[in-house]
Amino acid sequence: MSLFGFGKKKEEKPCCSGGCNCEGTANTNTSDTKGADVKILGSGCAKCNQLEANTKEALLKLSMDTSIDHVTDFSQIAAYGVMTTPAVVYKGKVLAYGKVLNSDEIAELIKKAGG
Repeated sequence: MSLFGFGKKKEEKPCCSGGCNCEGTANTNTSDTKGADVKILGSGCAKCNQLEANTKEALLKLSMDTSIDHVTDFSQIAAYGVMTTPAVVYKGKVLAYGKVLNSDEIAELIKKAGG
């Protein structure tokens, strides 16, 4: 008999829904094979919608034909490690969060990220 759970073997569970190679921490660099390369994280407020519009403009400037997903589910947003929205994610990497970037700033971040 163990007191307060000491001596019990802890059941190891994946930190997420599985399929990642992490060890107990959230996989913030989730390169989804399905879905869009660009994601806007936010509740759907005016700032989030403005960031999405600026991102579309940046993609046009870069001549990139990429779809954009707008993620509004807070558990999915938190999985990226983002606690302040709006945020821009490109190929699973959070480029910026907490402010509305203009299209030139977004284009520059995408270029630096390999876009």
